[in-house]
Amino acid sequence: MQAVELVENPQGLRLRIFLQPKASRDQIVGLHDNELKIAITAPPIDGAANAHLLKFLSKLFKVPKSAILLEKGELQRHKQLFIPNPKQLPAEIGMLLKTDSD
Repeated sequence: MQAVELVENPQGLRLRIFLQPKASRDQIVGLHDNELKIAITAPPIDGAANAHLLKFLSKLFKVPKSAILLEKGELQRHKQLFIPNPKQLPAEIGMLLKTDSD
């Protein structure tokens, strides 16, 4: 399984994420054991980290945060999300997709 996977039907991206809460800033860090490591500033308390992650990803991919589906890992650091029809791809994600297709 790849960290970033293009999905044909329904069209979108599936991300496998290793989440680092309580970081100094929000950012895509890179790959961590075949998962996309993302650091966010929110603490892992009462769903704050998940809400913040969805907000961060919605800005990166230019999709409504309500459209992003948290498929697995609601209470874990290892998560799987589906982003339908992203309007924009961050450079880090584009590079991962390019290297996966080569």
